Amino acid sequence: MNRPDSAPKTAGRQETRKEYKVQGLSCANCAREMQEEIQKLEHGHDAALLFNSSRLLVRPEIDMQRVQRILSSDGASLLSSAPSQEYNGQDHHHGEGSHNHGAEHGQEHDHHHGDGHGHASGHDHVESRGHGHSHGHSHGEGEGRIGQWLLTVSALLYAATFIIDTRLPDNAIILMYIASIVMSGYSTFLRGLRNLLRLKFNMDTLMTVALVGASLIGEWKEATLVAILFGLNELLEGYGMSRARKSMEALLDAAPKQAVLVRDGLEVTVPIAQLRAGDVVLVRPGEKIPSDGSVLEGHSAVNEAAITGESIPAPKNPGAPVFGGSVNAEGLLKVRIDKAYEDSSLAKIMHLVQEAQDTKTPTELFIDKFAKYYTPAIMIIAALVVVVPPLLFAQPWMKWLYEGLAILIVGCPCSLVLSSPIALVSGMTRCARAGVLVKGGIHLEQLGKINAIAFDKTGTLTMGRPAVIREIAYDAGRFHRVAGAMETGSLHPLAEAIVRHVEARGLTRSALPQPVGLTTLPGVGLSGDIGGTRYWVGSEEVLEQLALPATIRSQVTGDLARLKEEGLTVVLAAEKGRALGLFGLADELRPESPDVVARLHRSGIAHTVMLTGDHAGSARRIADKAGVTDWYAGLLPEQKVERIRDLSARWNVAMVGDGINDAPALATSSLGIAMGKGTDSAVETADIVLMQDHLGKLPGAITVARQASRVIRWNIGISLTLKLIALLLTIPGWLTLWIAVMSDMGATILVTLLGLTVLLGKDK
Repeated sequence: MNRPDSAPKTAGRQETRKEYKVQGLSCANCAREMQEEIQKLEHGHDAALLFNSSRLLVRPEIDMQRVQRILSSDGASLLSSAPSQEYNGQDHHHGEGSHNHGAEHGQEHDHHHGDGHGHASGHDHVESRGHGHSHGHSHGEGEGRIGQWLLTVSALLYAATFIIDTRLPDNAIILMYIASIVMSGYSTFLRGLRNLLRLKFNMDTLMTVALVGASLIGEWKEATLVAILFGLNELLEGYGMSRARKSMEALLDAAPKQAVLVRDGLEVTVPIAQLRAGDVVLVRPGEKIPSDGSVLEGHSAVNEAAITGESIPAPKNPGAPVFGGSVNAEGLLKVRIDKAYEDSSLAKIMHLVQEAQDTKTPTELFIDKFAKYYTPAIMIIAALVVVVPPLLFAQPWMKWLYEGLAILIVGCPCSLVLSSPIALVSGMTRCARAGVLVKGGIHLEQLGKINAIAFDKTGTLTMGRPAVIREIAYDAGRFHRVAGAMETGSLHPLAEAIVRHVEARGLTRSALPQPVGLTTLPGVGLSGDIGGTRYWVGSEEVLEQLALPATIRSQVTGDLARLKEEGLTVVLAAEKGRALGLFGLADELRPESPDVVARLHRSGIAHTVMLTGDHAGSARRIADKAGVTDWYAGLLPEQKVERIRDLSARWNVAMVGDGINDAPALATSSLGIAMGKGTDSAVETADIVLMQDHLGKLPGAITVARQASRVIRWNIGISLTLKLIALLLTIPGWLTLWIAVMSDMGATILVTLLGLTVLLGKDK
């Protein structure tokens, strides 16, 4: 697919890297700067510090002590000294231009299960329960609480200065200001001082210079306010990102930890990583099914919401397939494992969801690049504001020093950097909660931009299996009985459809007569004796076997032609001298398809197209019932690709498919969407997977994507507008430290809250 390269530096490498869970990442810009420092270390050239999912990927040879020193310099730390898993960038990356989501997950990995931080899977996701959030970029529970207490005490001490200002000497009030600054801004000051010594300019540097400068010119009250509000700003910033991360981690918590394996008649509890295809496990009511498999014994209802997003438990009987991670709601089940856990649907979903968090969109890449040069530029502008008016226009030094300090605070890029990540992670989480797997933020952004959707017909708009659409009975008494009896036991899809149709009319298989002397007529159908009478069931060529009167033959021929004009495949049932009836069969339209297409049109999708290799009559019938705006029939896979290219020249096109023949079109479109139970090649090629195996959740996912894109645009606009207004106030000299801090903190609060609103609302 032709999209910009937006992934973190994790693709295309054979080297195995270690993955660590990091705490204390509340600032995307700081994470980027720490990543750059780590990459300068020996063996650190391909290190990645992934802000959205709080992970660090490094090669085993790197000096971890130096890595931890870099992290601690900004208040971050590793959750433990042991890595959470091995990470192979090539096999597990799902960013741009990489769609390998299938068999490669079957590799052996080292799994850790201690302390509830592992999921015993090929794709371990370390849990971080109980980690609070402190304002100094640190999210450890103890540090978070201490930081909150210090900030609270600092604010109370600051408020007290207004009450007792006239009752205490000035020096005592200044000491109270200093104490308040130290308690609320000590971490910022220490980091900023280190950055100044290294000539590294970021938001901590800006705040440190502003604090020191305000204190030196005697603006203690405003310096204290800067420290307190910046501390509160960081606290809210950390909370917002953590809230989005925790929503995602709640999805990842669906992984089972162990299974009850039946071995030689004994029940043994084993970690799920030890399960292999062919193993038999017991799943009691309330327990999670450990991996994808099939029911051997038992009857139950299974909640598959973790996989499909469907809240209603699905009935399961012997032979029924089950997903790993789904919950057995009722009876005892004995399940044969068909896939090792690392190859299961849930393991792939979990891994892709986590990888998706760290795929950067073009918007995020632009903001990252902008922020890299923005902070030094603000330092230069502030220096010019301090120096130019006094030197060239004989203005007072103290006034313009004050204005320069205010500009430093306005220049903090926190809100701008946070404009995108919270909204994107929230959007992907909400989609995943509904059973729609978005493989990266870039695909969520693209989903919000599409205005045309191309559907494959078979298995997408339709059920992918034939059904009786119309019937014409000449002998109603014998038509269903004879056809059902003759077709019972056949594995042909048309025969199975006729048997289902007959059973739906109340005729059970046991009630049907048993034909004798069944003979297969190649290319025609079947013949056999029932009650001493010879019958035929098959295509229109059956007419050649019959001796029908001319009037009856003419009637049957006319009815047959009308059914074929409707795009139906015709099956005839007859005896030697009489036709019993005609079945008109076709691929059955999914019951939700017309409603889904109508909802898509109402939501702003202007053009819906159906692409099929089927003949025109069948295509027209399905297209008319589904309500699509256009359709193309008789297409080979390469012709589908050409149609997608033609559509892409006029529209932002998404392609929805499920088969091997759809994979090229999925890869060609701006956005590929696969049905969850489609072929591996389709699911691997697609950017978005509908895990429910129906289209019902697609309109809701588009709504969420558009909401996330709208929030991101609002966030960027709010951040830049508030900063621009504050900077313009420097022209008449009206900018104060109060206004500067309020504009910066206000923007960050609004950006955080707006980003979290994407999580709100009922999943449809």
